[in-house]
Amino acid sequence: MKITVQSIGLTPHAPLEDHIEKKVNKLATFYDKIQDCKVFLKVENTSDRENKTTELILAVPGDDIVVKKTCSSFEESLDQCVDTAKKLLIKKKELA
Repeated sequence: MKITVQSIGLTPHAPLEDHIEKKVNKLATFYDKIQDCKVFLKVENTSDRENKTTELILAVPGDDIVVKKTCSSFEESLDQCVDTAKKLLIKKKELA
C-alpha cells in the first residue's frame, strides 16, 4: 500500500511520520484490497485548542473511504481516524 502524507501549514517531524506509517499499515490486516492511502494534516485557524485535523482517504475498490477528525494533537486525531477507518473496512469486508 502506498502512503502519501500532505501537510498544510506545517512540516511533520520524523516520529509523527513513523506513527502515521505504523498505524496506516495496520489497516491492511483488516482489508487487503487497499490500493493507496492519502493522509492530510492541517492546523485549523482557530483559537480552539483542538485545531489539528487529520483526514484519511483510503482508495479501495468501489467507494473510497474518507475519515476526518480534529483533536488537540495529530497523533490523537490520526488514531481516531484509523479506528473509524478500521470499523468501516471491517463492515466493507463483511458486505463483500
